[in-house]
Amino acid sequence: MTNRVLLNNVEHADLRVITRHGPEFGDAINQALVLPTELEAAQREYPIFLRRDANGEYQAVVLLGLDRDENLFLDAGGWQARYVPAVQQRGPFSIALQEGRDGAEPMIHIDLDHPRVSRTEGEPLFLPAGGNARYLQHVARLMGTIYDGLEISRAFYEALETAGLIEPISVEVKLSDREEYVLPDLFTISQDRLAALSAADLERLNQAGVLRAAYMVVSSLGNMSRLIDAKNRKLAAL
Repeated sequence: MTNRVLLNNVEHADLRVITRHGPEFGDAINQALVLPTELEAAQREYPIFLRRDANGEYQAVVLLGLDRDENLFLDAGGWQARYVPAVQQRGPFSIALQEGRDGAEPMIHIDLDHPRVSRTEGEPLFLPAGGNARYLQHVARLMGTIYDGLEISRAFYEALETAGLIEPISVEVKLSDREEYVLPDLFTISQDRLAALSAADLERLNQAGVLRAAYMVVSSLGNMSRLIDAKNRKLAAL
């Protein structure tokens, strides 16, 4: 259950948000959604794959672990990476369209029942005089990244699919004679098809802002070795 309301500096003047990461905040996950607007930051840290959602639409995810509910970037000290996916950063916040004088506008809402929401701990949302605190300014930028990413997602993946760049991938990880993982239902960007694109297709994808992102998805697969190293360290410590 959620209790989402429009955020305002009168009713919520004393609200705070706990920003640390842990299993109690839903961070014990082995995959996290990432949007086209954050692929550049995500590809520096994580392997990125594509998958289909419940409606059959493509979406990008970062791989965080190999076992169920396993986040190898999460430990007692928090989330150990330079970038945390926006959907995990957003915590209790969401965006909903609100009718205004100039039509529907995206407005920040907050789930008052979210475990990150507090009145005694965490980052304040508003200044004593009522202005937005620095953390809320960060949230506004973050929600802009999410909103913009959702707006362009369908066209983004349609462009990749139309160009024939999306292909299924079999991800098999063998750590020892006893530890082997097969990750099903994942897709990636075909390096061969990317290299074989015509000049016209390259120009079209570049103009659409898709070409650079396609290369980012491909280059992110080099982070699989980092993930495997983290898993081996975890197993060795058991």
